[in-house]
Amino acid sequence: MHFPPTHRVGAFLVLSTIAGLAGCGSRDPGRAGPDPADRRESLAAADVTSIHLDRTAYAERLRAMWIGECLANWTGLRTEGVRITHPFFTDDDWGKPLGRDGARIDFVVLDPWQADDDTDIEYVYLHLMTKARSIHLSPRQIRDGWRAHVNDFIWVSNRRARALMERGLVPPETSDPSRNPDALQIDAQLTTELFGALAPGMPELALRIADLPIRTTARDHAAHAAQFHVLLFSLAATVDPDKPRREEIVRIVREARRYIPDTSKAADVIDFVLSAYLAANDKGDWESTRDAIARRYQDEALLHGFVYRGFTESAINLATGLLALLFGEGNFARTVQIGTLSGWDSDNGTATMGALVALLGGLPELRAAFPDERFSDRYRIHRTRPTLPDRLPDDPDAEDTFTDIARRMVALVDLAVKEGGGEVTPTGWKIP
Repeated sequence: MHFPPTHRVGAFLVLSTIAGLAGCGSRDPGRAGPDPADRRESLAAADVTSIHLDRTAYAERLRAMWIGECLANWTGLRTEGVRITHPFFTDDDWGKPLGRDGARIDFVVLDPWQADDDTDIEYVYLHLMTKARSIHLSPRQIRDGWRAHVNDFIWVSNRRARALMERGLVPPETSDPSRNPDALQIDAQLTTELFGALAPGMPELALRIADLPIRTTARDHAAHAAQFHVLLFSLAATVDPDKPRREEIVRIVREARRYIPDTSKAADVIDFVLSAYLAANDKGDWESTRDAIARRYQDEALLHGFVYRGFTESAINLATGLLALLFGEGNFARTVQIGTLSGWDSDNGTATMGALVALLGGLPELRAAFPDERFSDRYRIHRTRPTLPDRLPDDPDAEDTFTDIARRMVALVDLAVKEGGGEVTPTGWKIP
């Protein structure tokens, strides 16, 4: 058999033909993923063999992912809910005291990094999987884990689901729209990206392990939005560092889109934002696409067959997150700026896409973007989840480190690679 040439840079060894997977095949619009036969034909046509990941380098990228997510989260919080209709922020507003309570809109670096709902529920899931030594969580494990550790700093669908758990319900009953009227809100798409990073280069497996955590709080197009994010984080391992970052981002967006039913509102959002980016003559003018998002999914939603459900809804925030990713073109600082200025629930999509770009670029790119900053490795989970980590109860400042968080994630990647039919070695993974 002929094997195509390979490229090795940093954490990733990727096949030069992997880009051939994007956009291959078609499917029934009602199907939740690409037709298996289409995927087999795609793989055969691309002559794909495997992806090799270096264990140490990938652990450092996971560490960068958490740091990037925290930086993006706390920067985005400066504008959360401030502009949810016209007039929106523009690039001219960066650096001005127009944020919440007059805060200056600028990058926020903390030491230690503080937990927030964009990172702490993923932390809970990581704790539960590490404790169970499994990448698959049962309905009861999720319910018991939430009851033990998720008791405050929760809103919208998360709060509804938590209340239902107290009444004895388990996932996925906790996202049943007849019981949880907030199941189309943003919640799952900011609490489940972790599962994609745990299944690098294995998008189908990523979807399987994320399925129940997603359906703990989300249904329909909100669940599809969360799946889309999970897929992006899994497909990050296929990004070729020798190719332009902006082109590779478009490729993985297209590949992730293939798993989303064409009939879903999430699919409409992805197609709309991607088309607007590709058609834009000036890639610096992200504001025009943001304004078009507002018209289609808020101002004129009913004309297009949609319903706008408020500034914490899934769809419009999926749109702004993707807006930041595409127009940011793989530049971490620019991605975070666009996300922060985009409007609506602006910390959430910013945190997700900041984490993704940091996973792609690693710590060297983060340090290059902020040369005067010395990024803390410390993470204070007790701000929002005081029962974690498992430290002495009299320690009021219980902290974890991103180094140790990455180590625990790497142990779970071992399990994922084995389940995915790959090979685990002392230095890394060979993923089919």
